[in-house]
Amino acid sequence: MAIPKKGSRLITVDGVVYRWRIRHKPSYDQGNGRNPMTFAVQLADAPAQVLVVSLPFHRPDSWLGEETATVRPALVAAVVARALHAGWRPDQSGSHVRLDLSRDDLAGLAEIRPVLSFASHRA
Repeated sequence: MAIPKKGSRLITVDGVVYRWRIRHKPSYDQGNGRNPMTFAVQLADAPAQVLVVSLPFHRPDSWLGEETATVRPALVAAVVARALHAGWRPDQSGSHVRLDLSRDDLAGLAEIRPVLSFASHRA
């Protein structure tokens, strides 16, 4: 499973460039509040293993008006740093890796300070 370039964004964490993307439209289960918001991350230049991150809130375009939040590049960078620390190997092939975050996990991400730079263009 590769992340399409269209609609994705680039982010550099600790000198490595990653591509990340939030699905353009909610899936049916995301729209009705059964499934939470997710985003995917992979290496930009040599994509191999994809990280699929599940967040403890719903999409802003959820049909039921559930609690939501904005996914900002700083959050993506902190999640990438945490996943790498936990053993995610983005350069190795294999099935995707899933990371389900709780509210407590999000609070703990503030302690992770990756070296971060943003690509100002969309791919």
